[in-house]
Amino acid sequence: MSIHDRLRAHGITLPKAAAPVASYVPVVVDGHTAYVSGQLPFVDGQLVTGKLGDSVTLEQGQQAARACGLMILAQLEAAGLLERVSHMVKLGGFVASTPDFTDQPKVANGASDLMVEVFGDAGKHARSAVGVPVLPLDAAVEVDAIGALKA
Repeated sequence: MSIHDRLRAHGITLPKAAAPVASYVPVVVDGHTAYVSGQLPFVDGQLVTGKLGDSVTLEQGQQAARACGLMILAQLEAAGLLERVSHMVKLGGFVASTPDFTDQPKVANGASDLMVEVFGDAGKHARSAVGVPVLPLDAAVEVDAIGALKA
């Protein structure tokens, strides 16, 4: 089953790939590896802002991380690489949070679970999930990715 078939089977529609907001490119390919720049969470066209442990609930954070994951897939699609992904290698999850918030891994699960939903076992990956004091544009979450590509 193709990735596009899996997306349809799960009722997933990818958003339009967001343009970079600074001096970088969304995806870089080196050999058989695709590096996807950090993606911000847009839900219903609105950037999810704020901090976990303050104005953003755990559930909203998970939804935001899933939105970042959808944007990662959209960037791969825009680069013509989505069907070439053999497996996801690593996700990096950055969670804007208060000093006492410690559920960053649960937030990042929003993106991780999406990758398994879309790629099956090939979506299982290594990951980091860290709390940070602030993210660009006051985003609540940012996720970047590394994917292995088929030849």
